[in-house]
Amino acid sequence: MQPIFVLVHSPSVGPATWHPVAEHLVAAGYQVRVPSLLHVGAGEPPFWPRMANGVRDDLREIATDHPLVLVAHSNAGLFLPSIHAGLDQPVIRSVFVDAALPARTGATPVAPPELLDFLRPMAVHGTLPRWTDWWDEADVAPMFSDPAMRQKVIAEQPRLPLSYYEQRIPVPDGWDDHSCSYLLFGPPYDDMAADAHERGWRTAHLPGAHLHQIVDPAGTARKLLELTIGEA
Repeated sequence: MQPIFVLVHSPSVGPATWHPVAEHLVAAGYQVRVPSLLHVGAGEPPFWPRMANGVRDDLREIATDHPLVLVAHSNAGLFLPSIHAGLDQPVIRSVFVDAALPARTGATPVAPPELLDFLRPMAVHGTLPRWTDWWDEADVAPMFSDPAMRQKVIAEQPRLPLSYYEQRIPVPDGWDDHSCSYLLFGPPYDDMAADAHERGWRTAHLPGAHLHQIVDPAGTARKLLELTIGEA
């Protein structure tokens, strides 16, 4: 039975960041789900249960014996253990794509102290600007090659509460009881790729900026297949 690819977007952006890759995986003959997690930052903390429940709800019509490949981008990687723990279906592969990694033990902070120091002055009544508004145009422009895609990604970004970045995400014991891999686009996530390598995970490098999956969706889909189906 072919696994279903579950492409999990960072709550800082939206599902449009995975749609081009999903199209390539579908064209290659695979089933794909791209849960929308734009609701995760709504309401009061804790926020991580909404992430796990959002993925679970998206898969509620999938048979409980159907294998899954979880693919997490950016800070969605921190939620992957909780997502895994909440699913009814078996997870046979997990891939972290230019993603933050959960702590090896204990809860994981979403943001390190230096990032929180950067974010706190931006918050207005506890709410942050959209993620792409944190940075200068010189930092944002290289992440987009198509103006229409840029507009789509930017338009669906939520304005998350500062408390989202102040939360700590639990890491259930034994969550990594299956094959895990890491796909690096580039700095500053090269340290995360090195950590993944030290954990004994397969790693690969597809050079690009942080949203490279929308710039080269075909190449990203190909690397995902190499890191997952190629192991079977």
